[in-house]
Amino acid sequence: MTYKKLWMALALVFFASFAVLLYYGGEIYQVKPPIPEKVVMQAGSVVFTKQDIEDGQNIWQRMGGQEVGSVWGHGAYVAPDWSADWLHRELTFMLDKWSNAAYGQPYDKLDEGKKGELKAKLKQEIRTNTYDQQTGNLVISDDRAEAAQTLVDYYSKVFGDDPSMDQYREKIAIPANTVKSAEDRFKLGAFFFWAAWSTSTNRPGQEITYTNNWPGEPLIDNVPTSSTIIWSLVSVILLLAGVGALGWYFAVQRKKEEHELAVKIPDKDPLLSIKATPSMRATLKYFWVVTALMVVQMGLGAITAHYSVEGNGFYGIPLADWLPYAVTRTWHTQLAIFWIATAWLATGLYIGPAISGHEPKFQRLGVNFLFGALLLVVVGSMAGQWAAIKGYITNLSSNFYFGHQGYEYVDLGRIWQILLLIGLFLWFFLMARAIWPALKRKSEGRQLLMLFLIASVAIPVFYVPGLMWDQNSHLSMVTYWRWWIVHLWVEGFFEVFASVLIAFLFARMGLIKTASATANVLFSTIIFLFGGIIGTFHHLYFAGTPTGVLVFGAVFSALEVVPLVLIGFEAYENLRHSKAKAWVARYRWPIYFFVAVAFWNLLGAGIFGFLINPPIALYYMQGLNTTPLHGHTALFGVYGMLGLGLMMFCLRGLTGERPWKTKLLRFSFWALNIGLLTMGVTSLLPVGILQTIASMEHGMWYARSAEFLHQPLLQNLVWIRAAGDTIFAAGVVGIAMFVIGLATGRSYEKSSAASSHVQA
Repeated sequence: MTYKKLWMALALVFFASFAVLLYYGGEIYQVKPPIPEKVVMQAGSVVFTKQDIEDGQNIWQRMGGQEVGSVWGHGAYVAPDWSADWLHRELTFMLDKWSNAAYGQPYDKLDEGKKGELKAKLKQEIRTNTYDQQTGNLVISDDRAEAAQTLVDYYSKVFGDDPSMDQYREKIAIPANTVKSAEDRFKLGAFFFWAAWSTSTNRPGQEITYTNNWPGEPLIDNVPTSSTIIWSLVSVILLLAGVGALGWYFAVQRKKEEHELAVKIPDKDPLLSIKATPSMRATLKYFWVVTALMVVQMGLGAITAHYSVEGNGFYGIPLADWLPYAVTRTWHTQLAIFWIATAWLATGLYIGPAISGHEPKFQRLGVNFLFGALLLVVVGSMAGQWAAIKGYITNLSSNFYFGHQGYEYVDLGRIWQILLLIGLFLWFFLMARAIWPALKRKSEGRQLLMLFLIASVAIPVFYVPGLMWDQNSHLSMVTYWRWWIVHLWVEGFFEVFASVLIAFLFARMGLIKTASATANVLFSTIIFLFGGIIGTFHHLYFAGTPTGVLVFGAVFSALEVVPLVLIGFEAYENLRHSKAKAWVARYRWPIYFFVAVAFWNLLGAGIFGFLINPPIALYYMQGLNTTPLHGHTALFGVYGMLGLGLMMFCLRGLTGERPWKTKLLRFSFWALNIGLLTMGVTSLLPVGILQTIASMEHGMWYARSAEFLHQPLLQNLVWIRAAGDTIFAAGVVGIAMFVIGLATGRSYEKSSAASSHVQA
């Protein structure tokens, strides 16, 4: 079977897509919101300097950044979006000042005619761009300068220790003295001012703001642009067209396959012939760590969720004194990436010698060294983040390198990023040298191995963008590169890697033909990357980017969903494989985890993802609970289930022929899936929908406000989440007990003979 056309199509998609991605990276750099050299009053008095704004951004990063509320909609959900919050407070301050001066009463007390007059005046002042490109200065009115000073004082109270803000801080899960220095609080205010100015001031020569009119703010007519609406409609049409085209293609392919001979399933398990080498056995400790990190991550998730109702405590325990919300959420999101990635990396190290039957010299030493290095990165980065948030790291440069970078999913300091990148390249080297002998052999599976190696090298290569920003990089550029990591690395090439690995396992087991597996994986990789690479832009609609980003993001994020419509067939095929022969029952629960991956790919990544992907949807939903709905059901539902399935496959190989007790696995499987679904549909989804309605009616500031989120109905919905969380937690504990049982012998059937002891 020839794969030349498929390889050519894959290369075309890859290089063309990245050409678009890189081109618009340059465009974003050119049109990003400027940071003024000085913010000055009309008489020339300086309000803020560029250094104040840049230092303020660093201070925001040090205190947790996107783990403490959000800016431009990116970040955590308990505290406000600071850009939307500042903007609304600034607007209401100016309206009340003008109203009291002209009519002797607050703005809200005026009739509609007078309100309209003041609103028109406000829109003219706020939306007019007064940035001077020649001098680099931003000139603002005396009234706006007074509003800025008032808000700096207000936020100084919020992030300081003013007793009048105690109740408010409790609601938004921010401890007193989050920013200890008065000077630092002033600079933080300067950053918030600039972030809000970017969302409310028109681009030069245009009638839209730097953030494409986000956030929604009726007081200055910040409403969706025509491009936001038009390209949302186009994205839906393209989704329908793509679904139809892929359905037709799949039907044709199925017709062709009817004429092929059915695969002959082996009578015995072919994987039993694979003898575990020393380096393969050394991966066992990785899976122990995966299990431990998953348990810790689950516990941190429970604490983080509870902080949304009891901001500075955990059922009366003043836990926030030691582990504030910013710490627990940072660790919760970071550990999710760590344990899932560790499961996949360990699988790669395990499968390398299994593929080739070759154990390279010093391979076990390399596997053990990498294990220690990864532990150093995990522990070191977490300690640095805690020290930064608690205020023990005060120097901003030291924080950037060793503390908290402040960007969700890439919070770890730069030194830890560099060490992680070195570790990933070491992982690829160890795996590639083990696979290389098999790759040199001309065999039917060689094409699949080549794709596996390409997907593997993409993992360290596409972590490099995490080093593309520095301490004072512009927020638009950081956002651009950050999504290369979160979207392309986590949601892209790790998934390709896992898909190839699963196809290889099924082919090696004789459940599918190697030729069919290769063709199917190549084709699925093409259509996945066709939408997935440029689809990165759907995260950047409102991050100070040009309209072209919105256009490409809307179109290609819709195409990301297209391949997911065939997930049902994938799930059916996986279930069919699990019943092919009696011996396949040994792998029933690993395969069931792959079936769960298919389900969550459709629901979490597909339906809940597309719920927020079109520009018009994200305009009202960005930064609301619809985002963690997608995040939880896609990150754990897809990638977590993949990690668990791969871990179970490897553990099955490492524990020999001895049969497992599977009751605990069965319980854990269903508890994880039922708990995740319950958490999503009974809490995150309804809260997100109610927030969306509030965002459409009143503005983003209100949907994210403590006033709205602490209404009894919303708080009850948050409490309801505890049911799903508890079921889910039971599933995690069950997995941990099962893995511990493999080490103690409790997870094996008693009737079987003793198996050889597995050492790491």
